[in-house]
Order: sequence, then C-alpha cells, then structure tokens
Amino acid sequence: IPSALAMKNSSGKKILTIHGIFSKQIGQIHSKSAENVSEKYEINALSWADTITVISKESFDYYSNLGFNPVQIPNGIDLSNFTEKSDRRFRKQLIYAGRLSKEKGSETLFQICNILNDDIDILIIGDGPEQEKFQKIQLTKNNVHYLGSQTHEETISLIKGSDILVQPSLSEGISTTLLEAMVCKTCIIASNVGGNLELIENGQTGILLDPLNYKLFTKTISDLFKNEFLRNKLCE
Repeated sequence: IPSALAMKNSSGKKILTIHGIFSKQIGQIHSKSAENVSEKYEINALSWADTITVISKESFDYYSNLGFNPVQIPNGIDLSNFTEKSDRRFRKQLIYAGRLSKEKGSETLFQICNILNDDIDILIIGDGPEQEKFQKIQLTKNNVHYLGSQTHEETISLIKGSDILVQPSLSEGISTTLLEAMVCKTCIIASNVGGNLELIENGQTGILLDPLNYKLFTKTISDLFKNEFLRNKLCE
C-alpha cells in the first residue's frame, strides 16, 4: 500500500498488488490508533489504482467489502527452480524461515526458543527488526542457531533437511515459505490465520494453532517429533 503514493500522479495504467491486509498489519505492529489512520490512507491509495490484485481469499473478501473490485491471483512457485540438495545438520531439526518482525510472530518464536526441549535444534533463517533477540538467545541456548539471511537455494535445502517448519505469523497472505515446505515434504506447524487457512487443512496437511499460544506450539513440536507416523502422514 505505501508504494501506491508513487503511482498517484503517474501516467499509464496502474496495478496495485496487495499481500495481506495493510491496515490490520499496521495495527498488529503498532497500535489500534495507527490502524485507524492507515485505514483512511488505504482507501485513498486503492482509488489511485486502475486494478487491484490480492493473493488470498481473505484479502479478496476484505477489499470487496470496502467497495473495490480486486482480482485474486494466489502466489505460486516454480518447481523447476528447486534444488535437490538436502541440508540436515542435526538429528531433530526444526526450522523457521522468514522475516523477523512482530507481525510474523517473532515473540511467539522467541518464546518457543526459550522453552524448546534441548534435544531439538531450531534453525532460524531471516532478518528484520527483531533479529537482535535471536542473535542474543543463541549465545545462551545451545539448540538455537540463528543463520541470518541465506540464498534461496540454501534456504530450500535447509527446509528440505528439516523435520518440521514452524510459522507463527499473526497475519499471513499466501505464504511462499509454506508452499516451499510442502514441495520439500517438510511437516508444517503454522498459525490459524489468513491465507494459512486456505493452504492447510488442519490435521490433514499440517497443524494450525493460535499464533499467540507459544506453549501449545512448543508442545505440538515435541509431540510431532515423537510421532514419526503422523509427521509422515502430514507431509504426504
């Protein structure tokens, strides 16, 4: 949505692509008052575009209800780009790959790192405003490994080498990371929000949980590591 300002006075046809719901994300990162202000800007910004595209059904419904006429084009991934390499570094390997920020569930992820069983190693890939917390916690927790930004090929190989991918986002569109984990046949535990509800059938193709319930996330991770049959069932 902020990029819409650049197109306001530009010539030619203008297409605005929206990932998630802008004003709600602002509310999660900042405050309810910030969300209210952003809602007004959002409506103006949308009127500057000739066409609006969204990636999730949730966003489609939200912007349609505001009186706009969005087109839903879900995220996709190119399977020909996938590496065959599998990078397993630990016997029990859990992974998070994504931006380290509030709306991506960084606080829940941090609490998971704090109470995760010592025999489960978690790899954290990505950067963002919350990355310092994870740089510090790995100094006190031997099973937490902050890897920072990685190339796409290395990220895919690490996902493929992991038993479980965790994604506790507070809001989400159609997550490319979850699509990639599906291709890698890596078990998924994610939050029950946004586009995750469109991608994953809870208990059949992954596990969906309340994004703020870090204790349940951690218990579910531990339970899945003990239940190889269920992990394989969810992956397949």
